[in-house]
Amino acid sequence: MDDEQGISDRGPARSSPRDSLFLMASLLAPDGRSLGRARIRNLSATGLMADCEMPLAAGQKVALDLRGVGRISGTIAWSRDSKIGLAFDEVIDPQLARKPVSSGSAQTMPDYLRAPRAGRLR
Repeated sequence: MDDEQGISDRGPARSSPRDSLFLMASLLAPDGRSLGRARIRNLSATGLMADCEMPLAAGQKVALDLRGVGRISGTIAWSRDSKIGLAFDEVIDPQLARKPVSSGSAQTMPDYLRAPRAGRLR
C-alpha cells in the first residue's frame, strides 16, 4: 500500500489523542430535524468518528447529545460511505462519556450480578 494513499484515506490529521469506545447517539440538524442514529467508534477532545444510518455530507453542521457530556455541535470534517469524522465546535472532556450512568446517588448492583450468599437457597 502506498503510504501517501493510506494517509489520504484516513481524512485530515488529528490534533488530539483518540479513545476507542462504542456509544450510540442521535444526530440532529441545526433546525432540530433528525439525521438518524450514529455509532460512535472513537472520541477525542476535538472530535469523533462514527458510523451513521444515513449519508451525511462533509461541511454539514450537526448536533448530538453525548452521554455524560451533553449537547455537542460540530461540522462534519469528512464523510465516506456510512462513516463520518465530526470536528466539534468546542473542546470537550471525552472521559466524561466513559463515566458510569446511574439513576440516583446510590449505585446498586442488579440481583443477577450479585454473588449468592453462602447457606442461603432461593
